[in-house]
Amino acid sequence: MADGDARQRAAGPWGPQDPQVFLSDVPGSYPWRVLHERHPALIEKVRTATPYDLGVNRALDLLLEEIEGVIEPLEESAHDRDLWESWDRGHVGRRWDDAPFLWAESYFYRRLLSAVGYFGPGPWRGVDPFEPFKQAELLGEAVDEELGELDALAELPSAERAQALVLRALWGNRADLVFRVAAGPELAGRESGLLADDSALLWSLVDGGEAGRGGLTRICLVADNAGSELLPDLVLIDHLLHARGAGEVVLHVKPLPYYLSDATPADVLACLRRMAAAGGEAGEVAGRLRAALGSGRLLLRAYAFSCAPLPYHEMPFGMREDFASASLTIMKGDLNYRRLVGDRAWPHTTPFAEATAYFPGPVVALRTLKSEVAVGLDGDVVTSLEATGGPWLTTGAHGLIQARA
Repeated sequence: MADGDARQRAAGPWGPQDPQVFLSDVPGSYPWRVLHERHPALIEKVRTATPYDLGVNRALDLLLEEIEGVIEPLEESAHDRDLWESWDRGHVGRRWDDAPFLWAESYFYRRLLSAVGYFGPGPWRGVDPFEPFKQAELLGEAVDEELGELDALAELPSAERAQALVLRALWGNRADLVFRVAAGPELAGRESGLLADDSALLWSLVDGGEAGRGGLTRICLVADNAGSELLPDLVLIDHLLHARGAGEVVLHVKPLPYYLSDATPADVLACLRRMAAAGGEAGEVAGRLRAALGSGRLLLRAYAFSCAPLPYHEMPFGMREDFASASLTIMKGDLNYRRLVGDRAWPHTTPFAEATAYFPGPVVALRTLKSEVAVGLDGDVVTSLEATGGPWLTTGAHGLIQARA
């Protein structure tokens, strides 16, 4: 296949000749376990963490029942009902198992917010149902140790420090709280390793990026989780601004609490307060980032589409402009990876550049493997991993740094 043809084939929306999207209809499969095991467990964690009233608990019971059957629409009065109808693609009214895994997983979290009264007129309006988990993690001793280590990192030579910051941001994705619900202690003692490492291309894109609007070099970072994953992301952003001379960094976060631990603007502020309180290098980083927010060198974005149940090839114009104007976009985490390449059963040797050809600018994925989609892998590596007979795609034991100029 000619290179131009490959880029056209990968351009979204992907066609019927491409691999099928993942569904949740195979009992025992990873998507099925998320829908039928992880989601019920999350409902119970949310119920236990906050003393909700009888009305909320009844709504949670109804959601538990529903996810074993047919997808119900949002209530008529929902402020975003029209938006979700535009994202529906005909899945409402069908069985949850028959909807694309990406769509069903995202819609579940939207329905969970409704169940806990997040959008309602009552006392639970605007109360993040995942806040207890985020705070417990952010205030933990492990975070003290991580922030303390920044003092030593600051003394490293520039290139060594830069690579260490990238790896901390990548492996920080293991801190995903929703992943822990399913993975439990199975990560303990596992060896970790990169299955792809395009870090050299990453740094060449950082240092060689063309100036955008107003003569500024702009880098976008699309965050994944809050807490102990967002902390190294913020430290990496500080490095891009303070040490690598980026004119602007645009940090994309979720506008709403989502996927248990996904980062929101409130989580960014919570992390800055946590870093400031730690003092040392962490406090210095927090001070510089607060100043960058005030001066406009660090910008926050919280698009509604960030919570959409769709791949990035369907992104709206404003988000596309953000990415198109950047010299580089860094996509963090597993969910963003699934949305970037399409949550499909791609052959794992499918080139990353082919799967992301539609994306409107250079892009890098920093991702810990926690779901079944993966592209851009060496054939011998895939053969070796599959020969183990283990679930290497979903354990969080492996990571990727993949780049496309």
